[in-house]
Amino acid sequence: MAQPAETQLLDLTRQLLNSIADQDWSAYTRLCDPSLTCFEPESRGQLVKGMDFHKFYFELKGGRGPRNTTLVSPHARLLGPEAGVVSYVRLIQKLDANGSPVTSAVEETRIWQRIQGEWKHVHFHRSETAHAPAS
Repeated sequence: MAQPAETQLLDLTRQLLNSIADQDWSAYTRLCDPSLTCFEPESRGQLVKGMDFHKFYFELKGGRGPRNTTLVSPHARLLGPEAGVVSYVRLIQKLDANGSPVTSAVEETRIWQRIQGEWKHVHFHRSETAHAPAS
């Protein structure tokens, strides 16, 4: 029996994030449409189009060390039979320069579109979370 589309989109999003964490350009390009667009902190407020901008970061090999990704409150919603949106907070655990564990959080929204019968990642918006002031 086929999975509901929302479950498929959550699974695809996890595969996409794994490809980023593993710096697996082949898997990333398989999941993304070549016309991918985004707003993210690295683009400094500019709309980035295409894959070249992202490829630069995949080619920065070495020295990243262990990391763990956790999706908090992932939510998938169909926008019709051919499109869907997935939103969540991504927690990334890694070691800092001193070897101490640190956790960062980013808010992400990813848009998926069914193109020629296959789900493709077509747009995302990623921003750092606002931290509550310490009391």
